[in-house]
Amino acid sequence: MMEAVQIRHRHLLDLEDWSASEIESLWRTTDAMVEVMQRKVKKVPALQGLTIVTLFFENSTRTRLSFERAAKAQSAEVLNFAAGGSSLSKGESLKDTLKAIDAMQADLYVVRHGVAGTPHQLSRWTDAAIVNAGDGRRAHPTQALLDGYTFRQGFRGFDGFRGKRLVIVGDVMHSRVARSNIGLWTKLGAEVVLCGPRTLLPTELGHWPGVQRCFRLEEAVEGAHAVMALRMQRERMQSGLFPSLSEYQARYQLTAKVMEHAHPDALVMHPGPMNRDVEIEGVLADSPRSVIEQQVANGVPVRMAVLYSLLVGRAR
Repeated sequence: MMEAVQIRHRHLLDLEDWSASEIESLWRTTDAMVEVMQRKVKKVPALQGLTIVTLFFENSTRTRLSFERAAKAQSAEVLNFAAGGSSLSKGESLKDTLKAIDAMQADLYVVRHGVAGTPHQLSRWTDAAIVNAGDGRRAHPTQALLDGYTFRQGFRGFDGFRGKRLVIVGDVMHSRVARSNIGLWTKLGAEVVLCGPRTLLPTELGHWPGVQRCFRLEEAVEGAHAVMALRMQRERMQSGLFPSLSEYQARYQLTAKVMEHAHPDALVMHPGPMNRDVEIEGVLADSPRSVIEQQVANGVPVRMAVLYSLLVGRAR
């Protein structure tokens, strides 16, 4: 199919120890996977004979389905685990559940869990590869990879990330997507501006190299090359973090008028799920600036590249 990109990683738990060159190599593999998904028959035997298990302890639509699609497009066997109908509900420990699935010869686990650090813990209990599909508010590395790839693919005249400016607007405090994107974009030389109510912008994130906080939306997006709106994660949120939804909309909703302050070719992004006319104006979400649907589409080839690189391309 292609020459396997040699990487030094056994797992994808976060992007902290992935170098810029390794991320670029992964995206070059993604380019090849995009070509696969453009064929009439969208399937290759790259992972034939390997078994991938999805362990999702939180609800998901895009991430879970795109991982399953990515695995099946490469001819892997896929087992889907649902915590609600498992022996966990009977009191079995997470470690014993993992060991039971291990006995079925799983090669890679895709893990989403509400507790930060769970994928790291699982990696100590198994010889299989682990991909973090989101843990608490800590990290969501494949979402950041597909967001960065979408910008690389969609920004007119793209010439690298150095000198580019990403603005992330909204509930940064509870967002693992924001944290992973901060790590990815700054690693590649870009600047990241965080914007939202003070109560939703952790002070410590503003101290990260290449990151700044801003509390006025028009000022934050000035000259931005990409602007990402985040959903208000009320399921993780304590009351009192912002006065009211209507006030939030008035001050921080991303609109076409606000985007007039950005770079003329700036892209509008959203990791989903999206609440139209809350954090982002519906008209803007459907506008030519928006690459929201492309983010979803790119999730499949990016995750194909991750699975392929960990299972085939890893230097052994």
